[in-house]
Amino acid sequence: MAGYTSHSHRPISSSSSSSRLLLLLTVLPLTLASFAFILQWRGGVTDPVTRWSPDHHQFPGMVVSPPSHNNQQQQQQQQQQPHSHSDCTNLIAHTNSPSFPYFRDWKFDYASDLTPKICIQTSTSAGLEQTLPWIFYHKVMGVSNFLLFVEGKAASANVSRILESIPGVRVIYRTRELEEQQAKSRIWNETWLASFFYKPCNYELFVKQSLNMEMAIVMARDSGMDWIIHLDTDELIHPAGTQEYSLRQLLSDVPGNIDMVIFPNYESSVERDDIKEPFSEVSMFKKNYDHLPKDVYFGNYKEATRGNPNYFLTYGNGKSAARIQDHLRPNGAHRWHNYMKTPNEIKLEEAAVLHYTYPKFSDLTSRRDRCGCKPTKEDVKRCFMLDFDRAAFIIASTATEEEMRQWYRERIVWTDKALNMKLMRKGILTRIYAPMVIIQSLRESGVFSSVIAKAAQTTLSKDNFLKSVESSNSTRNARAGMMVSSRKIEAGGVSQATARRVLEVIDGSLPSAIPPLSPPSLDHSDLFTSLVFN
Repeated sequence: MAGYTSHSHRPISSSSSSSRLLLLLTVLPLTLASFAFILQWRGGVTDPVTRWSPDHHQFPGMVVSPPSHNNQQQQQQQQQQPHSHSDCTNLIAHTNSPSFPYFRDWKFDYASDLTPKICIQTSTSAGLEQTLPWIFYHKVMGVSNFLLFVEGKAASANVSRILESIPGVRVIYRTRELEEQQAKSRIWNETWLASFFYKPCNYELFVKQSLNMEMAIVMARDSGMDWIIHLDTDELIHPAGTQEYSLRQLLSDVPGNIDMVIFPNYESSVERDDIKEPFSEVSMFKKNYDHLPKDVYFGNYKEATRGNPNYFLTYGNGKSAARIQDHLRPNGAHRWHNYMKTPNEIKLEEAAVLHYTYPKFSDLTSRRDRCGCKPTKEDVKRCFMLDFDRAAFIIASTATEEEMRQWYRERIVWTDKALNMKLMRKGILTRIYAPMVIIQSLRESGVFSSVIAKAAQTTLSKDNFLKSVESSNSTRNARAGMMVSSRKIEAGGVSQATARRVLEVIDGSLPSAIPPLSPPSLDHSDLFTSLVFN
């Protein structure tokens, strides 16, 4: 009844009721605050920010064990010891910066927990400073398996031992045994790749990538993978448009009747000539033609090209992911195909492949050192498919250090801030920070350094690899013909004429391999205008 308390039936005045209410509202918050302070002071309450701080780093998916006495002593000794001067540990060392600590102690061996299961395959000679961030970034994206066909620095004992120790990573060495196993492939006897044979440098790499991709299909299928992607170690998947920024989520949403998903590529636009760690230092990218209005693309083509041969420095036709199924085959490094049907494909409207193209000045000389071509306009056509690669090789082979750096600044580095802002407003240039944040956070959380430390305590050999190659290739059926690499044909005394005669008897109805292609040039703008306005 209004004006009465619930325990006594004596009337009270409104002023007395207001006073008591005011007293209650004053005392209650103070009491609760004091109670919380006492509990926290005694260790009864854990602040959420403190709970996820770098010192506690509890996070869903992590398994954290209490530090033992020995671990505490080791930590104290590490703090007292000077930092190592190793190149690898300097580049991927743990720091004490308290940024995004969620990756520390995360168990990355979660292959059986994810659907769909995604495999990335690559052919690489890169070192740990590039490969480790590339692997663990894509693990964060939801990739469970990696097939690394390694040569050069990547195949060295120290590097390969570390790569082999990472859960979900399989290292395949380019040994004589591997070439003999690949000799049971059917690719060499088919015409779709024939135009790339008997040429050095990029052409030879393109053939090698295709052979490795063919073997990777069998390995991925044996491992129960659902999707396979060929990606270079200077490329990162950017799954824009997904709620969780997840490649796994992106591919899980692809309809079941789709065989291939095309990721248009964005090209890095570096703003300095002293980049050391591209994945952690580059945030500006040039968008692909497929993600721009055509009038914006062609209307700003000359300014976006900046005197270079094409809109992009290198390729512009993206990369693709294929659903693993019967009769799948590679169609060059950029696409997949099927022996029995034309794949049903879609092109993504937001997601992309971020291609870090010539991000370091040393990339000029590294390409030069890998190829033995003469630095002439005619000879470089034998080595490189794209015009900019040819020009870069000639400059690196003929110019002085200062001339090379000046050429690099003019053609590759984006120093004109006014132009950058104009193209940013037009939507041609864009800022993408997510990969930078993720990889820097992985580094600061000690993931890379802990992988190196763990691998140092184990000894792995290449014997297991040879056994796995034999096991994988035993699943190949009687369709497989005879393959010999272009280098092996010339070195082994098999004449090109003999090889060509073999090629001539193969069915030529298969589509030719799709090479790296430049984006549309201004020559295509007239066609676009006629289609739009006529």
